[in-house]
Amino acid sequence: STGAYFVSFATVNWIDVFTRDSYFGNIIESLNFCRKNKAMEIYGYCIMPSHIHLIFRSGNGDPSGLMRDFKGFTSKKMIQTIQENTQESRREWMLWMMERAGKKNSNVTNRQFWQQDNHPIEIWSLKVFEQKLDYIHYNPVESGFVTDPIDWKYSSARNYGNNDQTILEIDLN
Repeated sequence: STGAYFVSFATVNWIDVFTRDSYFGNIIESLNFCRKNKAMEIYGYCIMPSHIHLIFRSGNGDPSGLMRDFKGFTSKKMIQTIQENTQESRREWMLWMMERAGKKNSNVTNRQFWQQDNHPIEIWSLKVFEQKLDYIHYNPVESGFVTDPIDWKYSSARNYGNNDQTILEIDLN
């Protein structure tokens, strides 16, 4: 419970939600909050259109509780942001898909934003850390969005490659 973990989680039905700066901003804001108020240490991240990859550690020794709280808060925040975004051309469809997913899940009262499974992998060596970090950073390249990992705005590749902490500060030590 005190080690670092690689985790990925996706939106329900792999909906490409993260297509607007305000949606990315909700996730960045929530990760910043967790760093400052919930003892989350972030060593790598990448926010893709339908999913997120993280390498993190819980300073409080409760990684599953940290992920539960993060996903619970961001789920509510993202649904609210989508509902209020009158410029979102896919708003009704996305909310309908989330409502459908929520009806299939007894743990959800209305709409479901995230898939429930996380599949955390404990990072037990530097080699595994480097493999997972490379996987995270090359995800936008493999998806065809960029040709260089540093060019993906919402990735820690920028932190490592350019020492750019402007989007999200990470723990480099």
